Amino acid sequence: MDSKPAGFALRLVAAALIVRGDEILIGQRRPNQPMALKWEFPGGKIEAGESPQQALARELDEELGITATIGPFVTHIRHNYRHGGAVDLQFFAVREFTGEIVNHIYHQFRWVRLEELSSYEFLAADRELIRDLAAGKLL
Repeated sequence: MDSKPAGFALRLVAAALIVRGDEILIGQRRPNQPMALKWEFPGGKIEAGESPQQALARELDEELGITATIGPFVTHIRHNYRHGGAVDLQFFAVREFTGEIVNHIYHQFRWVRLEELSSYEFLAADRELIRDLAAGKLL
């Protein structure tokens, strides 16, 4: 028997903190997506039977066309959205990848300095992480 309230959906997500020197890669959602034009970190849903690292490697290939070396676990966030959905995010550092980044899903993507992250409008689930990254914590 499922004890979650009706309409409750928990999405399990793996996301990458792709770092290049003192910059990190962020992507902006397309105008036709939910939470349009908000910024986020690359990654996506963990499918049944996948580890978070396997899911993240697959998502980075699908979204950006790169073969990434998934680095260490950085942090975990669970966020409940006002509309009733919830997301369980696991973040991993990615410092190495092969291939040229090709934008397959985003409105745009950018390399930004860690201290500049707070000037972008991120998804609500990422906001505390953004503060920590901008302050030089975690990475």
